[in-house]
Amino acid sequence: MNATVIDGRAISDAIRADLKPRVGALVAAGRTPGLVAVLVGEDPASQTYVRAKAKGSEEIGIHSEVVQLPADTPEEQLLKEIAKLNGRADVHGILVQQPLPSQIHAEKAVAAVSPLKDVDCFHPVNVGLVLIGVPRFAPATPAGVQELLMRSGNDPAGRHVVILGRSNIVGKPLAALLMQKGRGGNATVTVCHTGTRDLAAITRTADILVAAIGQARFVKADMVRNGVVVIDVGINRIADPKTKSGTRLVGDVDFDAVKEIASAITPVPGGVGPMTIAMLLRNTVQAAEAAS
Repeated sequence: MNATVIDGRAISDAIRADLKPRVGALVAAGRTPGLVAVLVGEDPASQTYVRAKAKGSEEIGIHSEVVQLPADTPEEQLLKEIAKLNGRADVHGILVQQPLPSQIHAEKAVAAVSPLKDVDCFHPVNVGLVLIGVPRFAPATPAGVQELLMRSGNDPAGRHVVILGRSNIVGKPLAALLMQKGRGGNATVTVCHTGTRDLAAITRTADILVAAIGQARFVKADMVRNGVVVIDVGINRIADPKTKSGTRLVGDVDFDAVKEIASAITPVPGGVGPMTIAMLLRNTVQAAEAAS
């Protein structure tokens, strides 16, 4: 079997196209959506990600800003900056880019963002709303996974989804979304992690396998069954002397081996990554539409 490669870039482009008329209507009404990223320090991966978010915003008419703070910024100063953004009527979405320096507690930073502007859906209130099935915003990466499945013809309803990873960013919120009633839900969900025994026996029961474990090429061919749909959330940089930089990106799945068994699979890069940004933009538009 040779798997269909699910094109996250193409699906992301379709979602952005859907957002453009909504942004246009807001701009015409004098309410241009505004998204602000707060970046503390100069982590290269974070800088790259923030630039991608800014570019995506500008492409569909969202006003984008970056608040750049030094790596030694005290926690109190960061919280003051967030409070200023909470009070700005022209800012509808705020994201505090992680990882944060050691002197800053990520939980405090996340909780300081107004739930109405928390387009990353990290605030405890918004996380709780997702869990009970009435989300204000859908968390970006999990929502991106949902859209990839639905728009590629792989509705999770009635299927067994196995998620590798229990992070607060992907594993837990994705499980909550997929088990809810409604579009993109109604799945039977199993969440696996470092404490799971006989992991391969469980992953081989999956109709849909989502890899978000943070280990390069962790999922091997003998861990999946014929016809499985594989969504690879992992982003890992490995050495590759054949490339100009000497490195390249791979996912949590051994793509070349698993694609011979799966019915559909996402690539890395070009799979979940573009969808995360598209969902963040969608949440920002939604926040602007809801603003009074």
